[in-house]
Order: sequence, then structure tokens, then C-alpha cells
Amino acid sequence: MACSIFLVGLMGSGKTTVGKALAKQLKKKFVDSDHEIEARTGVSISMIFEIEGEASFRQREAEVIADLTSRENIVLATGGGAILNAQSRRFLHERGTVIYLRAAISSILYRTRYDKSRPLLRTSDPRKKLEELEAQREPLYKEVAHIIVDTGRPNIQNLMQTILGQLPSSVSQSEQQISDSTNSTSTPLGSKLESQLAPIQVDVALGERSYPIVIGANVLSDHRQLSNLIQGQTVTVVSNNIVAPLYLLQLEQTLGKLGKSVKSIILPDGEEHKNWHSLMQVFDELLKEKSDRKTTLVALGGGVIGDMTGFAAASYMRGIPFVQIPTTLLAQVDSSVGGKTGINHPLGKNMIGAFYQPLSVIADISTLQTLPDRELSAGLAEVIKHGAIQDEEFFSWIELNIEALRKKDPKALMHAIKRSCEIKSKIVQQDEKEAGLRATLNFGHTFGHAIEAGLGYGKWLHGEAVGCGMVMAAELSFRMGHINYVTKVRIQKLVEAAGLPTVAPRFENQRWLELMAVDKKNEDGAIKFILLKSLGSAYITSVSAEMLNATFDACCEK
Repeated sequence: MACSIFLVGLMGSGKTTVGKALAKQLKKKFVDSDHEIEARTGVSISMIFEIEGEASFRQREAEVIADLTSRENIVLATGGGAILNAQSRRFLHERGTVIYLRAAISSILYRTRYDKSRPLLRTSDPRKKLEELEAQREPLYKEVAHIIVDTGRPNIQNLMQTILGQLPSSVSQSEQQISDSTNSTSTPLGSKLESQLAPIQVDVALGERSYPIVIGANVLSDHRQLSNLIQGQTVTVVSNNIVAPLYLLQLEQTLGKLGKSVKSIILPDGEEHKNWHSLMQVFDELLKEKSDRKTTLVALGGGVIGDMTGFAAASYMRGIPFVQIPTTLLAQVDSSVGGKTGINHPLGKNMIGAFYQPLSVIADISTLQTLPDRELSAGLAEVIKHGAIQDEEFFSWIELNIEALRKKDPKALMHAIKRSCEIKSKIVQQDEKEAGLRATLNFGHTFGHAIEAGLGYGKWLHGEAVGCGMVMAAELSFRMGHINYVTKVRIQKLVEAAGLPTVAPRFENQRWLELMAVDKKNEDGAIKFILLKSLGSAYITSVSAEMLNATFDACCEK
């Protein structure tokens, strides 16, 4: 079983992040022992602790470790206390290569400060608790480990380089693969990509509110680029607890070289946190730091971070400058462009917000290399949307290149992002505040937003809901007699090929109508839909209840 890799270390040491990256690099399956326990029991770790106590959880954990370590060719992220069981330590040490990810207490506190799912940190003094755990467990981590790596706060690429350089060739499959991996990550975010692809700029022409979208590799470490794109001497970066450990330090160092004063605000990750409470956290920190109108806010993250940071910038002191640095495909091709900002309300998505343009958008495609496959697929929904509503030739290109896109081919990603930004910027230039034409960018969103609200924000990713919503909108367009059967099927097949759901959840028809009634496009109580006249041509309209009911019957779970 020596081909498997087992990661051990305290909570918050980066086992899941590093494990996923290693599994992808080495073409192994990633497994998280805590997630496996939750899947088998049907309840959360914190609930097991609360109901059964820690001793019972440790027994369940030992059983899962015994099973998982017997599997071949996996990367296993273990729970922080998995090594407390002597038999688990023996299985880990004998059945694979064990890497101890060692992190400083201060780094762990930084990473876990918004994480409420850690039962052992539910205490008035988390630092003291972590120090106690470290004293108890570090000797056991060292006992079981074959490799020890200090994580600190470097980016994931440097960690990968360090780990790959120490793995036995039997684990990393081949010396050539290690060499290739090391070469591609020898500088932050991959200079190999930078040498292959020159940066591209797409301009959003809005008069005095005009700004550039720069698309390229390794932009976050290029101080010359950032000096032109991020203005002001005082910068506050808003990120989340998933993205910050990967890219915040690198951005801080690059901005530091430019002589800028940099502070950061770290929010919890997820659509369910795109709310008033998170927005208040941003305002609280800005006020605490006495930030003034010359402070530049930088959104480092996906669409949720971008929307909230933009809304905070629009509202704080009635408007301060901000920059978008989207790190997901969905944000790079769509949400970071055009100046839509806002938060969700329990009764409707993005219903509270403002139109407020950024100073610049920096789309570093190297950040997509650490993007989980599910998140990448969610972004492809918006790429498909742009082709469907505006450019049939681009839609056909996506059909031909969908596998390359899913494999994160840099050239394919660059073209998809560039063309998507060109399409969206052209529409925004004609209709900045969505008086008409810009509404067509919401193809699939009326159904998609209803799915998100109906299931509960965060259950489906936004792009997953939009992908399914496009299938429903295509079905409705077909029933209205605008597109033919072949076009409808092409849309459905491409959404499916992108790894997105094509069957909607089953709500009662009246519930669908209630969910769709809270939508910014609606007028005088009438629900508005973006439909296709043909592939590459969209329009906004109302439809009959009969047509809608038939669409629900055709597209929802039976």
C-alpha cells in the first residue's frame, strides 16, 4: 500500500487543501476521514461529539482509519486526533507514506477563527486548547511520520514543491512527474504558465468609470502589473477562509514591495454567508482601523467575496475604490465584471445591493489550478451562458473544447475567459444598470435563483443552479416555438458535459412561482424570463402558467 499518502497534523494545518492538491497532481483519489465518518453516520462530527462524546467518536474514527488505510493509491487527510489510537498509528505508518503537516498555533488560529464546526475549539480560550493539543499530539505525529513539512502561510504551490521533492518515487509514480511538477511550481502560481501565455486586456468602456480586465498567469506576483491596477497606499484585502491561506500572503508580499500598507479581513466561505452579518464584519473592521476614503478595498475570492466587497465599497463613506481579484472561474468570467454588487436576503438572491464599478479586474488564471472540479464546473455554466445568448460560434467552440476546459488547459481557459469578458463588457457598456439588454445575461437565472432559494443557499453552487436553469429555459424556449429540438438538446448535453446537473429538484408548481416572484427582472407582478429566439439570440418575456407547468413537469425530478 506504499503508493498511498496519509496526512496528519492538528486541525487547521492544511490537510484537506494540501491533500486535494496532491491527489490531483499525482492522480490519486482524495479521501477525508472526517467526511467519511459523517457520510457513514449521516450526522456531523460536532453532533457525534455532542451526543456520544469524544471516546465514542474516537472508536468510530479508528474503524474508519483501519478501512481507509487498507485502500490503494489514495491521499487521506486524517482528523487531528486520529493518531491517538495506537492501532491507527501502526496502520498509518505501515500502509503508506505519512506526511506530518506542522503549523504554528498562530497560523491555525488565523485559519480556524470563523470555523464553528470544530468541537474541540468551542472554548473561551482556543489558543490554550491548541497548545494543550499540540503538547499531547506532536510526539505521536513525529512517531508516525515519514516526512515532516512546516506549512506556515506559504501558498499551496510552494508547499506542493516541498512535498513532491521529498516523496519516494514509488509514491509519486515517476521521477519525471516530480520534475515536471516542480518545474511548473518553482515560482508562486507557476511561471511556466506565464511564459506560455502573455496577459490579455479587455476594456470596459464606461466613460469616467471605465476600467481594464487583465487576464493572465502569475499576475498576483507581478508587482509591475499590480502597481498599475491597484491604486492607493492603504489597501484592505477581503477574502475567505479557503482562499486566504492559498493566495493572501503572496498578494500581501507583492503589494508590500510597492510600499503599500496592507490589512486583511477574512470571512467564512459559502453562499450562505453572503448576508448582512458578513457585510457588517467588513464595516466593523474598516471602522476599527479608521479606514478613510483613500482606502482601496480588494476582493480576493469568488463571486460571494466579490459581490460583498463591492457592496461594502459602494456603501462605506458613500463610496471608496475597490479592485476585483476573482479566484474562481465563475467570478472571472461573470460576477467580477459589470459592477453588480450585493448580498442575499432569505426571501431572494442578490436583492440588496448597488451598481458600483471596480477600478480594475485582475483574473489570474493560475488560481484556477487549485480550484475544485465542482467549482470549475460551476464557472463553466456562465461560460456556456455567454455563448447561448450572444455568440453561436463561441457556443460551438465550447462544445469542442469542453474536455480541455474541465482539465484546466491554460490556453482553453484564457480564450473562454477572454471571450466571456468581451461579451459581458459589450453588454454592460450598452446597458450598465440593466434597463433592458443587460437582463439577457440572466439566462437560466430565474429558474436557477429559485432552485438556490428553494433548497437553501449553499446546497447547490450558484453555477450548478444556473446550469440546470439554462436547461429549463431551453425547454421553455422550445415549447414557445423559438428554438428547435436539436438546439434544446445541444444545450442540455453541453451543460451535462460540463459536469452540471440537468434535472431540477421537485417543488410544487406553486412553490416555484413563489420563489420566482422575488426577482429583480419582474415588473408589475409579472415574472420575467430570459429565453432564446435562436442559439446566440436572447430576449426577455413573460409566459403563461400552462407553459411553465409543462416545463416543470419536463425538467424536474419525477
